[in-house]
Amino acid sequence: MLLPTDLLGEWVLRRHVTDRLAGVDGTVTGTTTLTGTGPDEVRWDETGTMVFDGRTVPVSRTLFVRRGPGTGLGWTVHFADGRVFHDWVWGRSVGHACSPDEYTGVLAGDVDHWTVRWEAHGPAKDYALHSELRRRSHPAD
Repeated sequence: MLLPTDLLGEWVLRRHVTDRLAGVDGTVTGTTTLTGTGPDEVRWDETGTMVFDGRTVPVSRTLFVRRGPGTGLGWTVHFADGRVFHDWVWGRSVGHACSPDEYTGVLAGDVDHWTVRWEAHGPAKDYALHSELRRRSHPAD
């Protein structure tokens, strides 16, 4: 199992978005940076460009991955405002309830290439996100 601290550094981000309700596919290309902000916290920043439904827009988000109290290895992903997003579980399904929709995700891969896959289903959403992250090998990637 990889921990968020195993993935520190800069990553080339490529995300494919399939919105089944709208019948539209899109992409996000950019950079993901994981930075240790302390022994129990990793900052996860994404910046890039989304091309979706004929529009091109800049996108960004910040998450925090925090280790729980005590000596256990339990890490949790949080939105920038502090709300819990999901447990950090490597290679197995995780969930995020966002009523009335349900999200299911999987983080998998290794220290040079990893993926984040999300499916959202419910009355308001029906989409898939597939993100591929490759370690940036040099500034010109």
